[in-house]
Amino acid sequence: MRCCSFLVSGLLLALFASLPVHGQTAPADNKTPLRVGIVGLVHGHVQGFLEHSLHNPEIEIVGVAEPDQALAAQYATKFAIDRRLLFPTLEEMIDRTHPQAVLVYTNTYDHRRVVEVCARRGVHVMMEKPLAVSLEDALAIEKAAHLGKIQVLVNYETTWYRSNRAAYELVHEKALGDVRKVVIHDGHSGPKEIGVGPEFLSWLTDPTLNGGGALFDFGCYGADLMTWLMDGQRPDTVTAVTQRIKPEIYPRVDDEATIILTYPKAQAIVQASWNWPFDRKDMEVYGQTGYVITVKRDDVRVRRSGGAEEQIAAKPLPAPYDNSLSFLRAVVLNGMKPDGPSSLDTNVTVTEILDAARRSAASGKTIHLPASR
Repeated sequence: MRCCSFLVSGLLLALFASLPVHGQTAPADNKTPLRVGIVGLVHGHVQGFLEHSLHNPEIEIVGVAEPDQALAAQYATKFAIDRRLLFPTLEEMIDRTHPQAVLVYTNTYDHRRVVEVCARRGVHVMMEKPLAVSLEDALAIEKAAHLGKIQVLVNYETTWYRSNRAAYELVHEKALGDVRKVVIHDGHSGPKEIGVGPEFLSWLTDPTLNGGGALFDFGCYGADLMTWLMDGQRPDTVTAVTQRIKPEIYPRVDDEATIILTYPKAQAIVQASWNWPFDRKDMEVYGQTGYVITVKRDDVRVRRSGGAEEQIAAKPLPAPYDNSLSFLRAVVLNGMKPDGPSSLDTNVTVTEILDAARRSAASGKTIHLPASR
């Protein structure tokens, strides 16, 4: 039985000051830059990457593969990228520049082909979320990665939130009792409303290239976090409801989605929306004896049985768990075993959840997942 003094704020603060990274020991530092290729320029997140990481000393960008040469030229001009680094195909870029890993900014449908090409050439992959548009594609990616002996990682913004890591550690310290309910909110007012580029908007609103609308775009965050919190456990059932609240803007895909996941002794509610009045990425985790609510990137609100709620600053994440490039570099160059929200195992389950959610929404029925894949 835990000591009652654990409830006091001083020890809670001490807990956050000393949070370990669950299940991992940081590898030795290695100053060698990772040779990286960029695949695709149609995903809007590539702009943030180029703005903040183009000259990151941890990596060396050796090539950019983009079939739309006008788009490639546009990015080359904007970010002063050497035109000799531009290639029209992934195959040519890899064969000419020999990257150790690629960063993928294509539409989601193309993820399978990119991994299969890279696996045949022994090139590791980190892609923007989600992993795939279907469970069939996710399993094909998994098979290709294993045959090619490459790592496939999925990058979520929320993986690098210290608030999410603090919530995870509280759960695994058993500071809240067993998890009973998790509510996760993700989204914004809509991709068109926030002004994403035309090349990004065109595939985000295509049910084939994106897998859905808000359901896949933002439902993946909640499915990823819940799978991580549950140590990879797959849900028993998946039930989803989707809507087109703004059909005049999004006639082909959902803009509102709610997914309910059930486990033997827990439930998750994933709320994915292109209708929030403000951007949000937060979650609430309720255990038997307390709760933790994430507050943006860096803070959490915690309440334990018999105590008042406190807002606490979570401890900064140690390298290489603090950003996607450090993590990728540690996996590729130092042989660190990937796990957690970015891992392929986690994200095959995420795709299984999203695939079932899409079928549930279409049929109006709860989908019972098989005991094993």
